[in-house]
Amino acid sequence: MPPSNAPHLHTPEAVAQAHGVAPDAGLHADEALRRSATHGANELATGPDRPWWHLLADQFKDFMVLVLLGAAAIAGLVGEVTDTLVILVIVVLNAVIGFVQAWRADQAMAALRQLAAAHATVLRGGAVQVVPASALVPGDIVLLEAGNQIPADLRLIEIAQLQVDESALTGESITVAKQTQALAAEDVGALGDCTNMAFKGTTATHGRARGVVVATGMRTELGKVATLLDTDERSTPLQLRLAAFGKRLALAVLGICAVIFVVGILRGEAPLLMALTAISLAVAAIPEALPAVVTVLLALGARRMVAANALVRRLPSVETLGSVTTICSDKTGTLTQNRMHAELLLAHGQTWVPGDPLPGPVHAEALRAAALCNDATAGPGEGSKPGAAQAGAHWQGDPTETALVLAAHAGGLEKTALEAACPRVQEQPFDSDRKRMTTFHQVAHGAHPGLVAYTKGAPESVLPRCTRQWTPDGPAPLNADAVLASASRLATQGLRVLALARRDHTRLPDTNDIDAVESQLHLLGLIALIDPPRAEAQAAVRDCISAGITPVMITGDHPATARAIAHRLGIVQDPDAPVLTGADLAGMDDAALRARVEQVRVYARVDPAQKIRIVEALQAQGHFVAMTGDGVNDAPALKRADIGVAMGQGGTDVAREAASLVLLDDNFASIVAAVREGRRIYDNIRKFVRYAMTGNSGEIWTIFLAPLLLLPIPLQPIHILWVNLVTDGLPGLALAAEPAEPGIMQRPPRPPQESLFAHGMWQHILGVGLLIGGLCLAVQAWALHTGREHWQTMVFTVLTLAQMVHVMAIRSEQQPLWRIGLLSNRPLLGAVVLTFGLQMATIYVPALNPVFKTEPLTLAELGVCVAAALVVGVAVELEKAWRKRRREEG
Repeated sequence: MPPSNAPHLHTPEAVAQAHGVAPDAGLHADEALRRSATHGANELATGPDRPWWHLLADQFKDFMVLVLLGAAAIAGLVGEVTDTLVILVIVVLNAVIGFVQAWRADQAMAALRQLAAAHATVLRGGAVQVVPASALVPGDIVLLEAGNQIPADLRLIEIAQLQVDESALTGESITVAKQTQALAAEDVGALGDCTNMAFKGTTATHGRARGVVVATGMRTELGKVATLLDTDERSTPLQLRLAAFGKRLALAVLGICAVIFVVGILRGEAPLLMALTAISLAVAAIPEALPAVVTVLLALGARRMVAANALVRRLPSVETLGSVTTICSDKTGTLTQNRMHAELLLAHGQTWVPGDPLPGPVHAEALRAAALCNDATAGPGEGSKPGAAQAGAHWQGDPTETALVLAAHAGGLEKTALEAACPRVQEQPFDSDRKRMTTFHQVAHGAHPGLVAYTKGAPESVLPRCTRQWTPDGPAPLNADAVLASASRLATQGLRVLALARRDHTRLPDTNDIDAVESQLHLLGLIALIDPPRAEAQAAVRDCISAGITPVMITGDHPATARAIAHRLGIVQDPDAPVLTGADLAGMDDAALRARVEQVRVYARVDPAQKIRIVEALQAQGHFVAMTGDGVNDAPALKRADIGVAMGQGGTDVAREAASLVLLDDNFASIVAAVREGRRIYDNIRKFVRYAMTGNSGEIWTIFLAPLLLLPIPLQPIHILWVNLVTDGLPGLALAAEPAEPGIMQRPPRPPQESLFAHGMWQHILGVGLLIGGLCLAVQAWALHTGREHWQTMVFTVLTLAQMVHVMAIRSEQQPLWRIGLLSNRPLLGAVVLTFGLQMATIYVPALNPVFKTEPLTLAELGVCVAAALVVGVAVELEKAWRKRRREEG
């Protein structure tokens, strides 16, 4: 394989030769210009922008929208201009909302493009130049310093203590110490293992370096992430259910209206009257308020979520969370605090936990070593302040080293005071080969000055160089094997373990012989660190599990660390739970992965493409998946998941733009509140559909059965349209304010394939609709039999009032109305009272009688209408009691 394809496997010299560049001179300007024409700009590719009119036209392709436009045209034909305008306003409102959502979704790629560094320092023609990052070409020699964002993928050829923060790309919570040696293929299992590479979009946090550009633009690792973002979004459960509902409803309504028209003609009714009746019934039977109700419900839910620090970027996402069966969460910064923390210090056989009193002088000396053998620096203006180490924000540098400073502070030792008393006079910086760092400090031994060297590093690197154990009374025997076993035990718990040691010197040693200098050390102890879980994340995981939602951790971190954090959070109960790594996934086909995803809860060392594979495998098993994350590496999976949840504070712009929901406070627990809100919203949408379709069913049964029972047509077209207007309007919208059902978070998620009409709803619609139709026809027959002239007004009134009683009774699918109370949804109570008043106005206001073809009812006739309507409420309460008993028996 040529060096240009796998630069991390080859020496810097071979890579530079393959790119035709001298590392000490760089490319000539003419050559750079030629390569720029060949390779293109160092930018992420952008697809052609969709024109605004195309985005707008897409909003009118939904079948339900087309049905509503047809209903608007029909309403206009029968002279109902008000209905036509209402329907058109609703359609336009939804189109505008959908247009804005689509436009914002297109910003994900734009945000990703903005990650590129604006400028880069390069060596061209032997001179250092600052050029636009977009002008970089393969073969350019780039110079890096701490704080620089890496402008392209580089093979490092020269470094000085370079450390890079790659968390946004790989998910690793620890900065990576870089080196220049060629790697063996078997040592590279993931992107984070390429320690001789610096990748575009990551940040140099310490040191400096020189590297040769090996990939630009879309050929970089960041560019590959951008390619993964180009995926189609799945329809939400709500969109799928409403689309299926709209299609079935339209076909059923058209069929029923055709039957009613034909039956009426066969009975000898006037063709024009039957045509108007059938068309009016078609308009009334389609609940045109449904999109408005859904929009209001989702908008109110989104507003409630903003108050809980969660920003909804796509309205249907609020409801989608109610269907989520699996939450795939990134670890770093999402479930954890994204900062290292000293967990414990093991010295002289005793364990010290930060916050407890120090057990003895050995622990104090170990913390002194941790603070002095440390390159963390105080923030601007903080170094001279007492207690400056109290806050992590006051210290800058590697997260591990700032954690050590804070651990020393917890033990009563201040780094600034220690440095003043024991100034550093020499150092041997950390490198990835030695895995150690040593600093030399001037100290006073009584009246005679001396030197002490402190060493910290990996236990397997430091312990072989220790001959004794340090104590205040002199060196003591050391059992290195026992200490190594303790270090291994801590590592299996997901802790990063460092060994601390010291050696006294009478004068500065010859640091050219570093092996001799870092020998005959006296061990001080082991210090264990971890990126700690968020306190609120543990409670959130517990709430998710109680709600029947499976939490899954997907991270780029080490398997042991991932398993330990997952166990602490309760994601897995077994401390030895299986963990699938990126290497495991690479050797697994899609079928094998689908067979494993139901059992595995922790994935480690995975790359962005593998995160998408995991999400897709879960989706293939019938799961609706939420994916949380904050880094560039999370963005493709955030977009591919059914709902992406990004961090608002610590997250990248790319992640936020790709997500449907953004947590403004980076609080994982906010997801639980979103799940609760999503379930409440879906419940209320079901209640509206139950209410509207039952009422429409009652209207259809009334008109359909009357001819079969040899009764005259019971309603005028204006009656049908009026009932549709007043009952589907305010009362239906007021259902948006209905509180959550008791125990809403103790039930399992809805199966993603579950019908909108599940759990007996279609039976309710048909049965109660038939009851309403039967009551209307019974009142009609009684009125005709007793010779009452305004029988049609009575049928009209029963139909309206029965729907008002019905909407109050279905406020809860489980609790009776007298238990939830009339005042627990004041907007709905107000809407019912207003509707009743409007209905009375059509009967008793003389000017409205000719318009609505009504006549005033006597008190007795009105009493019959009210009594008939109340029968509906009694029937619904009996149904709830019957279903409750069946659940208890089952």
